[in-house]
Amino acid sequence: MPGGNMRANGRPANNSWEAVQSKTFTKWVNARLGEHSLGPLHDICTDFSDGTALIQLLEIIGDASLGRFNRSPRMRIQKVENVNLALDFIRGRKINLTNIGAEDIVDANRKLILGMIWIIILRFTIEDISEEGLSAMDGLLLWCQRKTAPYDDVRVRDFSYSWQDGLAFCALIHRHRPDLLDYYALDKRDSRGNMELAFDVAERCLGIPRLLDVEDVCDAAKPDERSVMTYVAQYFHAFSSLSKAETAGRRLGKFADVVQTVFDMQHDYEDRVARLLASIRAQQDTWTHTKLESVYAKARAMSDAFNEYKAGTKRTWTHEKIELDTLLGDIQIKRVTYNLAPFVPRAGLAPRDLEAAWVELAASEVRHRKAINHHIRQSRDALQRRYGSEANSIQSVLNNIAHAVSSLSGELDAQLSTVTSLIARARPLGPALSRLSSLERMCSEANIDEHDYTVYSVSDLTYDAEMTMKALEKKARFIENQSAVRNMTNLTPAQLEEFEATFRYFDRDARNALGDAEFRAALDSLGHSFSDDEFLMLYDQLVCGDDAISFEVYIRFLVELTEDQTTPEQVLQSFRVIANNKPFVTKEDLRLDLNPKSVECLLREMPRSDVDKNGYDYLAYLRNVFQ
Repeated sequence: MPGGNMRANGRPANNSWEAVQSKTFTKWVNARLGEHSLGPLHDICTDFSDGTALIQLLEIIGDASLGRFNRSPRMRIQKVENVNLALDFIRGRKINLTNIGAEDIVDANRKLILGMIWIIILRFTIEDISEEGLSAMDGLLLWCQRKTAPYDDVRVRDFSYSWQDGLAFCALIHRHRPDLLDYYALDKRDSRGNMELAFDVAERCLGIPRLLDVEDVCDAAKPDERSVMTYVAQYFHAFSSLSKAETAGRRLGKFADVVQTVFDMQHDYEDRVARLLASIRAQQDTWTHTKLESVYAKARAMSDAFNEYKAGTKRTWTHEKIELDTLLGDIQIKRVTYNLAPFVPRAGLAPRDLEAAWVELAASEVRHRKAINHHIRQSRDALQRRYGSEANSIQSVLNNIAHAVSSLSGELDAQLSTVTSLIARARPLGPALSRLSSLERMCSEANIDEHDYTVYSVSDLTYDAEMTMKALEKKARFIENQSAVRNMTNLTPAQLEEFEATFRYFDRDARNALGDAEFRAALDSLGHSFSDDEFLMLYDQLVCGDDAISFEVYIRFLVELTEDQTTPEQVLQSFRVIANNKPFVTKEDLRLDLNPKSVECLLREMPRSDVDKNGYDYLAYLRNVFQ
């Protein structure tokens, strides 16, 4: 059959596989029936239709009676009853028959009958085959592969193509009965000749029925696997009685394998125990010669290294020890299983030696951890002492400065000199606070939350130092300003206080000087307004070298601006303000800002205005007064 004329399932399109199976399975059934002198069948697909032959076959291969049945059925119902009896027997043996009913057998459904016979062959001929833990078809294939392995020209991979050249059949016969044929004298190219030779020798000398014809295998595009498997199974059963020596050799080989396996396990156990003991001793020696220091960073590093050892190396050793205990138990179980004497490891590698080393390792771990903890405690205490000494020293400086400030007295120049020296004394506190901050980080890393030798934190001391420096600078400016105003005797204390408070308010950057915008805002707040041109001219006259007006210049300017003098210009400016820039002043204008006595005095002296009948000419009055 050409290879291209195939269905998707691998069966020839002309159903030649059905013909081969029908022929093969019929021969197989006849061989079984012939063992009890029952007549041969011509075609199982039609001869099974009344159920009698099927029942007889099952009683032979099942070695059991199926009971009473219709031996000469004529009616269809009798045939169905016989077939149902047979099918019930098959199902009673826990054989799964899917989609096969009695009517299918009675109606000679070829495909379903061939499927049923194949299931019977599997169950009663192939399923009991076992080889190296594999059973049924896999076991049979493995048996064929093992038996034909010494023959270079044979490669058994399946139950179809691998058998087409006949060599596999010849190899099986030669392997078990080399006296029956000379495998090495075969013409490897003569497939049909080799096949015919194997079938003939098997039938004549070994009693294996010729279930296949040469053309069923050699000429088929793909030999039918079920037919080939059914025939090959006959070889297995025929040669099973000849395998006593092979079985003995296999048992001896298995024993040797067991002995070798046990030996390898014992060697592995001793080698691994020796390595584990050597690693434990090396670690103990390292700890013994390690020099610990009461420096927290180094002590902490040693602690971290020990923790890494516990989480890594020690767990690996623990796992290895458990594995070794299990391995030793497996060795002893295997030796008991095969009646071997108990295993005794070499001296120094016994379980008690490993256990003693393990106990000593635990004691070494405790000693090493105690030593590390001792140095950590010492280093933490030393760190706290350093922090406490530094913090207390800074606080002492701040206390001394505060005391000195509170004790200031005497001349302003002397006070200013004292404050300046205190500022110089406070400046080095910055580096000291940096050192203290570094110590605080070290304490935090050492998990020191509370200090035993001080109550001062970095944040507390930093805040106090900043406040102290600001207070000193403020005090210095205050003294400087007081020095500037101490000779301003023409102003009342209230005026000086107002001027100074206004200056401090607008001196936002605390540099004791006012810029142009700040100076103008201060003047506006005090009620002294100037036009833009007037202010620019004034600012240019008063500004210092750093483009700002100092406190002293600011005070002197305000003193000059507000001091009560009796110059003509000042008196004229005062009249203009009260008269709201009119060329005359009324009685009502004067009463708003002057006391009654002053108003009466001025009205008595000033002439009447020519512009307004109710007004007084203050310009004419001033010309007469300041001649």
